[in-house]
Amino acid sequence: MSPARPSASSTGTDALFHLILIVLAVVVPFAHAVWLGGNLATILSGSGSWAPYAPTAALMEPEQLWPSTSSTPLTVGRLIAPTTVTAIAVAVGGWWWVRHREAGRSRPVKSLATAAEVKPLLARATAAKARQLRPSLVTRPAGRLAASEIGIRLGDLAPGHQAVFASFEDVGLAIMAPRSGKTTSLAVPAILSAPGAVLLTSNKAASDAYTVTLEARAAVGRVWTLDPQQIARAPRELWWNILAEAATPEGAQRLAGHFVTATISESDQDFWSKAAQNTLTSMFLAASNTGRPVTDVLAWLAAPADRTPIDALKDIGEDARADQLEGTVAGAAETRDGIYETARQFLACLLDPAIAAWVTPNPDVPQFRPEDFATGRDTLYLLSKDGGGGASGIIAAAADAVMRAAVRQAERDGGRLDPPMICVLDEAANVCKIADLPDLYSHLGSRGVLPLTILQSYRQGQRVWGDTGMDALWSASTTKIIGSGIDDPDFADKLSRLIGDHEVETISHSHSEQGRSTSISTRTERILPPDRIRALPKGQGLLLATGLPVALLTLKPWYRQPDASDIAAASRRQTALITTRVLEHTAAPDGPDAYEQAA
Repeated sequence: MSPARPSASSTGTDALFHLILIVLAVVVPFAHAVWLGGNLATILSGSGSWAPYAPTAALMEPEQLWPSTSSTPLTVGRLIAPTTVTAIAVAVGGWWWVRHREAGRSRPVKSLATAAEVKPLLARATAAKARQLRPSLVTRPAGRLAASEIGIRLGDLAPGHQAVFASFEDVGLAIMAPRSGKTTSLAVPAILSAPGAVLLTSNKAASDAYTVTLEARAAVGRVWTLDPQQIARAPRELWWNILAEAATPEGAQRLAGHFVTATISESDQDFWSKAAQNTLTSMFLAASNTGRPVTDVLAWLAAPADRTPIDALKDIGEDARADQLEGTVAGAAETRDGIYETARQFLACLLDPAIAAWVTPNPDVPQFRPEDFATGRDTLYLLSKDGGGGASGIIAAAADAVMRAAVRQAERDGGRLDPPMICVLDEAANVCKIADLPDLYSHLGSRGVLPLTILQSYRQGQRVWGDTGMDALWSASTTKIIGSGIDDPDFADKLSRLIGDHEVETISHSHSEQGRSTSISTRTERILPPDRIRALPKGQGLLLATGLPVALLTLKPWYRQPDASDIAAASRRQTALITTRVLEHTAAPDGPDAYEQAA
């Protein structure tokens, strides 16, 4: 039997009852305020003594309580002042209620992690961990560590304002849509607060992490900029030996893999690409061990009959590789030409002399050495265009060489770099496609080499590393930040399931002939359903840290820091310099080469 519908009389009675409660809630405090105000006006005007407690008389018959007080001070004390105070109190209360109601609608805080549940990520616990991880901090007095010395600040716990940190052994992954704050709230703050060396990959320069952080990092160490595609029009003030890591078969194979991965995705690789990678591996190994520049590899690919790489491999004892390369050359012409043409496509960017100049010996500029970089506080900016093909292969190879050199240095130092190296791999799926990055994550953090890979979507990572590789990268990341703009329904549902369920109380009211009744029941529902994850506002992020409940963060962009005005001014100066270099480059009468020589 369904419950009876409420009658008109019972509904009217309930409405009258609520109205009476509202009136009493306003009138009773107001009457007390009138009594207090009248007494204060009488005492301050010196026209009488303190009247006995009688709020009703103060409101209805003031002349009985204060017969000697004139009407002007009595009116101010009894009516104007209480009315003003009450109005202000109502306004403030209304503002507070609306603000918190709207905050509750936009910030899905309920059942997410509290400060006690993420205590290992708060300042005190992170500072204690920093002392364990960094021997240089052991002798520092307690409570004297700056925020930049204890970890990477990820944001503030919402609600509240307690700072949340990633420790100096956490490896991070951020998935945030474009223009959702991934650079301003994650990349730039991590770079500005880094205690040691910094590596940044990016596909932008003006008004981005490059210009925002350049002057600040130049103040603490040397700045190196590898800009083969002239994103920032940076003058060529370094050269890097791209073949230095190719002296061993493993290193040569990794270098070849960077050029392959930069050109085609893992799912598109076939016989020709794998055969071309083997050929490049042999040629890189031969060139590296005979002191030849990488441009000689281009010459060998252009002339398959050239026996120089075969003889070089035999000279270093790589007879099996020499025989394999010789077999490729002596095989069917169609097969040989297909393999060599595929290899030429992988190295196509090096056909541009302006790009090749960054990775071939140049006595007029310093040589960038990854092994020296790992021990200081220098900064390396690696810039490349989206879809840069083989040019992004140079960027991936440089980033890989730096991180591997840092790991070797950490092993020499006893297991961990101190201070740690921060590697911000912004736009990693576009300009820094390191094929085995998910595998590197498993041990980089334990060496004090802390990568933060920033992607625009989960599927973007799947496109580069495949389903298995992206799942491995997700699992290996000890801190994961999910920002606004997650429009992938499958990924949003996956996140919703990871966040979990909670019990929700439901209060229902019913009316019958016997009167009004209230019942309370519970149901299980998602803490954050997929649509709420998709609607996560800009400036907030979900933090998934290993072994801890999911927390909601308020992100802290660099332009809200105390020194934001100085940082913004520095960014404007560097952006203006880029604009000037672009104009000079365009106006150079003899073309780009004349401009680079002048620079």
